[in-house]
Amino acid sequence: MNEREIVVPAEFEYLYAKGPERPVVKIPSPVLRQKAAEIKKIDSKVDQLIDRMFKIMKMANGVGLAATQVGTLQRLFVMAPEGMKPVALINPVIIKSEGSYCGQEGCLSIPGLYGDVTRPDSVIIHAMDRKGRELEYELEGMPAKVAQHELDHLDGILFIDLVDLATVHWSHPDGEPKAD
Repeated sequence: MNEREIVVPAEFEYLYAKGPERPVVKIPSPVLRQKAAEIKKIDSKVDQLIDRMFKIMKMANGVGLAATQVGTLQRLFVMAPEGMKPVALINPVIIKSEGSYCGQEGCLSIPGLYGDVTRPDSVIIHAMDRKGRELEYELEGMPAKVAQHELDHLDGILFIDLVDLATVHWSHPDGEPKAD
């Protein structure tokens, strides 16, 4: 499945309108299919981008957000799954993965569409933090799923590329549809 096959139902179209309340880049924007470049230098621009991404993620009620989703082709994502301190990962690379987990995923760039994706249950990710320190993040369960989803964004991969098509469905992320 790719974004050309996605027909957004009329009652979900308002979710795809970009504006101050919904600043996340949505399909079919080409930036979502491009590979992000490695960050060579962590400077004030990167720091400001991280702050902006945390703000947008929180405003969108998300648990993760990749730089490509705000139109910036840099290898960076932020995440804050429940029970985990918010963190920014710069130039992340999965160095080990184990197990298997299948669960529902959605995406701020494809609001309202959900489906089951199978991923490794635990990962070790090598990345830099916003201070430029190299760290390894050992993640399992939901944090591992979020990190893999966001890392896929940095390679131009969307969850719809990996989804079990039999499980794909539309559901309003904010509850009921917006009244006209």
